[in-house]
Amino acid sequence: MKPVRLYPSAPLLTPICLGSSTFGREIDETAAFALMDHGLTRGITLFDTAATYSAGASERIVGAWLASRRPDPSELAVATKLYPPYTPEAMDAAVTASARRLGVETIDVLYLHKWDPDTATPATLTALDRFVRTGRVRALGASNFSADQLRSGLALQLRLGLAPFRVLQNVNNLAVSEVDHALRELCAAHAIALVTYSPLGAGFLTGKHRGGVQPGSRFDVAPGHQAIYFKPAAEQRLTQLTAVSARTGHPMPHLALAWALHQPGIASVLIGGRNPAHLDQAFAALALDEPALWAELESG
Repeated sequence: MKPVRLYPSAPLLTPICLGSSTFGREIDETAAFALMDHGLTRGITLFDTAATYSAGASERIVGAWLASRRPDPSELAVATKLYPPYTPEAMDAAVTASARRLGVETIDVLYLHKWDPDTATPATLTALDRFVRTGRVRALGASNFSADQLRSGLALQLRLGLAPFRVLQNVNNLAVSEVDHALRELCAAHAIALVTYSPLGAGFLTGKHRGGVQPGSRFDVAPGHQAIYFKPAAEQRLTQLTAVSARTGHPMPHLALAWALHQPGIASVLIGGRNPAHLDQAFAALALDEPALWAELESG
């Protein structure tokens, strides 16, 4: 996919963006500032957060960093997400609260965090359109939508002449993916930037949990992730990753990150973590592009 802008004044979206789900939960403000400082130094153009991350603490930390560092808005955008309910009243209050925590008048990118039966309704999509037209939001996104769900929302936006979704964010890694051929085609047809997250499967693809969940890890801090990954299909992919790593000498995290970073039709991959080394690990993986390896990884 060609480099894209999520809205006219946005910086070009970089292949790696910074996710902040660890902020306020796994790392404190000082560590988060170090991660954001490093991300800006490495040229990352999008920081991603959400109202639900640590009950708003992630947004507050990002907002404190923005107030302290004052980055050039032509070089850095910030995205956040709304969680249901998607009634106009609830969304209005949520946008106000997120903007306050972030310390901004306009939110660069606003996602609906998950699909909800109210999503593809005139009331919800008109409320989103109003955010854009009144300058409270610059671009709209959807997260954790299937192709059919995204298609229904886009069709209604088009029919009513409303601001459309410009970006979709779904999980995509070697073990678990919600990015299929239909979704790629739909995004390409509507010029929607496809952003993926969790390239290491919350640490599952590092192999460190094979002997049991490691204390203090994402699976320990947020146990809900365990049911997503600890199942036969994902374990089979992990076994194949382990074998390819042993054969090639590439560390498992390096291979898993490189696979995610080089998938077709992906505009950017969100990389989170606890320290700057996690970002550097992703940039190193970006340099590895061997399609034959991806086919071997997927054959397990």
